[in-house]
Amino acid sequence: MLARVLTIPALPNPRPKGHRQADPRYLEGQRLLVQAMNYLLKADRRKNKEAVTFLSEHFRTQFRMSDRP
Repeated sequence: MLARVLTIPALPNPRPKGHRQADPRYLEGQRLLVQAMNYLLKADRRKNKEAVTFLSEHFRTQFRMSDRP
């Protein structure tokens, strides 16, 4: 005798388990980075272009997916 297996798919929960609130330190850090890049560009755009590109690329790639405010 063969038994039938009935599978009922579970619907994903559309709401996250906990509501995250923005951490003011995280937001302040982002604001300070933008101010620093603006300062570097205003001081000497040609000289500091590599530094601004490095900062932008580093923070975009390193902290985008794993950061949680």
